[in-house]
Amino acid sequence: MTAALAAAHHGLSAVVIEREKVYGGSTARSGGGLWLPGPEASTYLKHVAGDEVAPARRDALLAYGPEVLAFVERHTPLEFARVPGYPDYHPEAPGGLAEGRTVEPRPLDVRRIGVDRETLAPPYRAAPNGMAVTAVDYRWLSLGMRHPRSALTAVRLAASRFRGHRLTMGQALAAGLRAGLRRAGVPVLLDTPMTGLDVGEGRVAAVRSGGRTWRARRGVILASGGFERNEGMRREHQDLGTEWTVGAPGNTGDGIRMGRELGAALDLMDEAWWGPSLPLTGGPYFCLAERNLPGSLMVDGSGRRFVNESAPYVDVVHVMLGRRTGTPHLPSWLITDRTYRDRYLFAGRAPRTPLPRRWFDAGVAHRADTVAGLAASIGVPPEELRRTVDRFNGFAASGRDDDFGRGDSAYDRYYGDPRQRPNPCLGPLSKPPFHAFALVPGDLGTKGGLRTDERARVLRPDGAPVPGLYAAGNTSASVMGRGYAGAGATLGPAMTFGYLAALDLAE
Repeated sequence: MTAALAAAHHGLSAVVIEREKVYGGSTARSGGGLWLPGPEASTYLKHVAGDEVAPARRDALLAYGPEVLAFVERHTPLEFARVPGYPDYHPEAPGGLAEGRTVEPRPLDVRRIGVDRETLAPPYRAAPNGMAVTAVDYRWLSLGMRHPRSALTAVRLAASRFRGHRLTMGQALAAGLRAGLRRAGVPVLLDTPMTGLDVGEGRVAAVRSGGRTWRARRGVILASGGFERNEGMRREHQDLGTEWTVGAPGNTGDGIRMGRELGAALDLMDEAWWGPSLPLTGGPYFCLAERNLPGSLMVDGSGRRFVNESAPYVDVVHVMLGRRTGTPHLPSWLITDRTYRDRYLFAGRAPRTPLPRRWFDAGVAHRADTVAGLAASIGVPPEELRRTVDRFNGFAASGRDDDFGRGDSAYDRYYGDPRQRPNPCLGPLSKPPFHAFALVPGDLGTKGGLRTDERARVLRPDGAPVPGLYAAGNTSASVMGRGYAGAGATLGPAMTFGYLAALDLAE
């Protein structure tokens, strides 16, 4: 949508072709954050992305990101605000910022988007009772009633329902961009799956959809998401299936497959925007704050800890899968006690409320009055789990995790409990009953795809562009490499390279 909007405002005619009956894709399901700093983030992005990403692509993101943000604010009803205090995911790295760089959409009055409200893709998890929850709100709501600001946030959100329905996070971002397209006269054709690309006069010249063909005088931009919903591609490239992703249902890798058929190179196909997830009976739940809160720890099948539980979610799953060491840590379990359950929100469940019986029946959740009993229930050595909990409780008392440094980073502490001293991420597990929750390597979407350059042109293995073909978002290999700079490091670059593709076509 950003690409089409930019094309329209640079004098081109554009059409958006969407395979689903709704628009928004994974954006509409997301938190809607954007990581779009300027060139001052160069040192940090180089550290995060590593040498696998061409410097020219990194530089293009930083050079044009702020321009994209300003462009979208000018030509849509969207306004953006900084997410206060949300750190870069590696704030202690060279050039990282503890105060962060992420922005998010301000709440958007649903009346601003008119008829397009009916065809907006649903959110990943809808807020209760129509509340307009932002990323800032979520941080405080996760603390239950533990903090005064948590209670104030809950009261404010409850009162906001009487001010009319407003969209937030990814819902606001997708709807606001769609409103901008309607204002610019750009058609959005829903229920129109791409079935092929046509080449004419040496370049990509048309898109086929069933019996119809759309001819492109200048080129085609593929922004059709990743391949997280394609079982065959995931088995081929990642040795995982599709059951643990929260990506949009339509993300079956169509653009990646068709680009490859035209000779495009692929990169990072073994990667995803990973995150430890609960394999709940109704679908996976992506754990964001649950791992950071005190009174919780993670163990593998040996009953031992293996990671800083509060680390950025991509990093935690890299350890779970053994991507860097060659030793996977699966199965994985999140262990908590009653104090944790009495205090904090868990997978959308309020503190002190009973957990669904179906979670226990499915083996996702286990409960026992002793640590040894919990160990027996999940099949780990009781003596090892007891030693792990005792050692962890010692760290909680001292405030320092000597094994994995949990709480040392400003990112760890962001989703911690400010009232937990001396470390907001460390609390003892001592009060029964104890719980264990299965964790799996879930994801927000895949990260690999078509190789592109700093103008979003799709490249062949020899570095030559495929004439007339561009890619952005998860259809292209990420400018983040195997890292993750901060919240919004998926959507921010997606919008920027869509914008750059349109500029290149206009030129």
